[in-house]
Amino acid sequence: MPTIKEVAEAAGVSFKTVSRVINGDANVRPETRAKVMDAVARLGYRPNQIARQMRTQRSHLIGFISDEIVTTPFAFNIIKGAQQEAWRHGLMLLVVNTASDREHEDEAVEMLLMRQVEGVIYATMRHMIIELPPMLREVPVMLLNCRSADGSLASVVPDEVDAGFKATEILLKKGHRRIPFINLEPTAVAAVGRLQGYRQALEAAGIEFDPALIRNTYGNSADGYAQARALLAEGPPPTAIVCGNDAVAAGVYEGIKERGLRIPQDIAVISFDNLELIATMLKPALSTMALPHLEMGEWAVRHLMQSGLRSSTKPDQVEHAMLPCPYIERESV
Repeated sequence: MPTIKEVAEAAGVSFKTVSRVINGDANVRPETRAKVMDAVARLGYRPNQIARQMRTQRSHLIGFISDEIVTTPFAFNIIKGAQQEAWRHGLMLLVVNTASDREHEDEAVEMLLMRQVEGVIYATMRHMIIELPPMLREVPVMLLNCRSADGSLASVVPDEVDAGFKATEILLKKGHRRIPFINLEPTAVAAVGRLQGYRQALEAAGIEFDPALIRNTYGNSADGYAQARALLAEGPPPTAIVCGNDAVAAGVYEGIKERGLRIPQDIAVISFDNLELIATMLKPALSTMALPHLEMGEWAVRHLMQSGLRSSTKPDQVEHAMLPCPYIERESV
């Protein structure tokens, strides 16, 4: 491995000048910078990151811990958003998937802290309330798609209430009045928020809330199918259905078509997630509220930078962001 002194000799400058160029000193003359970078390329020189870290007390690393997020279809945009923002600031992500195993999580935290990460993004597959490993509080932490029970840690999550309101409002503006909601598990954070938004939209339109039109599922297509069949067998069919996610909507589609009804001519369908593997493949294509995965990833890194990496965040500086879920209009409404 060539040394910084050998680069200096090849470029005909002092080793201090090489150091200034490598560290991005803006006061180095362009022609000198060009000579140094040419020597760096010819010799294959790479700075000693460990030595630089000891000198600057910065690792330029951010840890990214998740439960099962890297194994889900949502992972790409969350990590892409975080990585894009990290690159803008000269930082790199170290991504660890714990498979929801607390022992693995503790080992991952220890590994990241040993590598002197400057902050950690803690992400979950579902919007939920979490208990953070105590060791993580040694560095600045941003919660992504989750929140701490005591609200002491900064977080970024989708605005579930607003998404539920907008999805229902879209149907109401199309003239629909009897609108069932085939939701997720009743205790899920997303389900609670979206149901609240659904009720607010009905109230704003002067429509009385009917508990009989609310059904719960485990978020899969089989449950969506079963609940759609039950709803359509109980009385006059609704003219629109709100679905807890795109998988549920896929089952609802089957239940509607089995009854000889058409989407959207007879029954409109709207959903949440914008899981393109489902939403774009359904016929007709599914209109859905997209979860802001890319934007949450970017926001998490940006907030870590703004709050000061490697520093403590005071309680009155804790920020809790709720990002809007954009409507993706396709053909089912």
